Amino acid sequence: MELQDAINERKSVHRFSDKKPDWRDILEVIDTARHAPMAGNDFILKFVTVFDPKVIEKIADACQQPFVGEAQYLIVVCSDTKRATNQFGEKADMFVRQQAGAAIQNMLLSITEKGLATCWVGYFVEEQVKREIKVIPPTVQIEAILPIGYESKAQEHKKVKKKKIDLENVLFFNKWGEQKMRPPKKVLT
Repeated sequence: MELQDAINERKSVHRFSDKKPDWRDILEVIDTARHAPMAGNDFILKFVTVFDPKVIEKIADACQQPFVGEAQYLIVVCSDTKRATNQFGEKADMFVRQQAGAAIQNMLLSITEKGLATCWVGYFVEEQVKREIKVIPPTVQIEAILPIGYESKAQEHKKVKKKKIDLENVLFFNKWGEQKMRPPKKVLT
């Protein structure tokens, strides 16, 4: 699959089949995160791969989203804010979020490219998830949870057309609200 195809086909899936993906695909997905941009050339993300069905079910409860419990794997994306705070001070939180978002997007596209399904889960009771994956350091934050599996046939049949946002509604030129592109004036030399 080409990158543009993965971008266009990526979607959030809320129904998973019982078929278990190859664990090597999960490792390759996580590996794509390492290639995301990182502030100060300091990669502060860590990943916990969960495949124990009992732990998956408890994390699904913490997410208050039952479909998470249908997944065969979960990737819990974590960041250690201590290192970022030491390096960037009050800007650390912004840089952590940017790095996490870029890494997660790499993983989402890799998941799609491999024919797997996921949904970026950002709503969860963090302390409950930390308890399940045994996170001890208080400086570790959970950025997202990615349930991974194969899309169930039931969801495949219920294809929902992806809402497209027209580019002209989100693109401005040189200043906020300017929607007409004016070519640069020629400079006489």
